[in-house]
Amino acid sequence: MKITVIGAGNVGATTAQRLVDRELANEVVLVDIIEGIPQGKGLDMYEATPVEKTDVRVVGTNSYEPTANSDIVVITAGIARKPGMSRDDLMNTNMGIVKSCTQQVAATSPNAVLIVVSNPLDVMTFVAMKVSGFPRHRVIGMAGVLDTARFRSFIALELNVSVEDVSAFVLGGHGDSMVPLARYSTVAGIPITELLSKEAVDRLIKRTRDGGIEIVNYLKSGSAYYAPSSAAVQMVESIVKDKKRILPCSVYLQGEYGLRDTFVGVPIKLGRKGMEEIIQIKLNAEEQAALSKSAADVAAQTAKLSI
Repeated sequence: MKITVIGAGNVGATTAQRLVDRELANEVVLVDIIEGIPQGKGLDMYEATPVEKTDVRVVGTNSYEPTANSDIVVITAGIARKPGMSRDDLMNTNMGIVKSCTQQVAATSPNAVLIVVSNPLDVMTFVAMKVSGFPRHRVIGMAGVLDTARFRSFIALELNVSVEDVSAFVLGGHGDSMVPLARYSTVAGIPITELLSKEAVDRLIKRTRDGGIEIVNYLKSGSAYYAPSSAAVQMVESIVKDKKRILPCSVYLQGEYGLRDTFVGVPIKLGRKGMEEIIQIKLNAEEQAALSKSAADVAAQTAKLSI
């Protein structure tokens, strides 16, 4: 298994390190346009492998030739969000970056599964699919796994319980209109709606929606990378090991959930070939309306693109 990570910033480098530490590939290639950065970080990671006892070759490069025939490519390239900047503000700049990266990936690794992490997530995943020409099952956005992890964390904190016992689902676009589903979120199988007041649930939902900007406001000059990298690696692991995990991811809908021609987060079965199935759970009228609104927000942004 050969995995490429594009972008050697905080998200990309941390993703590459987690891939190496979990020994999910024989070779991990780290790509960045800044000379010396991927080479230095890649060598540093490789020099840790004797201590960690992980036989993974790590290659840092500024070109795409060493990435040829990658099985999975994780795209993290792009500028980070700053305080006061919405994900939508990133769109034009990051579109050019993701477009360029995807063109080169499609040429060198035509059979790869693409996992897009760059923001605004759902729009950038659309860019990657259109530019690559890959089928929709091989172009997947990392959003719901991260948003769900945040929701689970906040629930565990609120109830003072282990995060291991908390399950949750967050659907929709990776932005302000995401849809955390309280009905499908549980602690040891008990719905959180039976453990928390409506006011508490609403507060946790709002914090989940604001999860990214909360960290941006703390860091001032950067954005989250520990949780996003963990989320991306969870997706990679499900593909590498053909685990067929049911994870909320951004995929191109063609009629599922009554939505069409847009990327939006829904639960999918993730295996060796990428997206193997879209799981359609039953939504009540309020949840369906929220998901449709979120998808409409993504579609409105996607319509502004000039690819």
